[in-house]
Amino acid sequence: MTSPAPKTGQRSASLYRMVIPGHICPYGIKARWLLKRHGYQVDDHWLTSREQTDAFKAQHDVKTTPQIFIDGQRIGGHDDLRRHLGLTVKDPKATSYVPVLAVFAVAALLALCVNWLTFLPLLSFMTLERFVAIAMMLLAMLKLPDVDRFATMFLNYDLLARRLPPYGLAYPFLELGAGALMLTRALDWLSIPVALFIGGIGALSVFRAVYIEKRDLKCACVGGNSNVPLGFVSLTENVMMVAMALWMLAGIH
Repeated sequence: MTSPAPKTGQRSASLYRMVIPGHICPYGIKARWLLKRHGYQVDDHWLTSREQTDAFKAQHDVKTTPQIFIDGQRIGGHDDLRRHLGLTVKDPKATSYVPVLAVFAVAALLALCVNWLTFLPLLSFMTLERFVAIAMMLLAMLKLPDVDRFATMFLNYDLLARRLPPYGLAYPFLELGAGALMLTRALDWLSIPVALFIGGIGALSVFRAVYIEKRDLKCACVGGNSNVPLGFVSLTENVMMVAMALWMLAGIH
């Protein structure tokens, strides 16, 4: 597929991307959108078979598609195009607090929604209780898709899991159960000690690993494949559980 000739003075680019039955390259679509957004007339070439794609790669000595050419010069793939346009490229190995912050933001929104539905003031002590309980459940949910991987990552710093590895496998379920019981205020006699136990051990473990041993670790708090650094946010998760349990134990509402 070839686009019409560019208007005089308009910048042009050639894009080669895979469009075959059952697969349309998503990065090709993103590259075309970027080019058009930055004022380029795009000469959009479709590679419509595996054979055609392999031949293109061999001809240009490249390993991937899409490939972008501007003024006859090969720019490269989607990430290379972003760099060429002066845009940032995300480093998949870079540490980030975004996953945890997203959990806390959604937990806060859900707590407000529950208060709205139950005709309670949007901002109250009950909002805080529900926020903590929902945050615990969301954090547990992120660990559950691959509990074994989480438990393996957990062994890097948790004091109890090192002595009793099955504790790492049980942790997401304990966190989820305690959060659900705290949200519904059912079986306080069970949820309070569970939250105190896992939150207390977690806080001590994080504090020792980060602030005493000065270790540079990834946190398992949002699952076993995250790039969240172990530190203040991880400590906050555990302190939050302990504070919630003590709050409930004191009977403050």
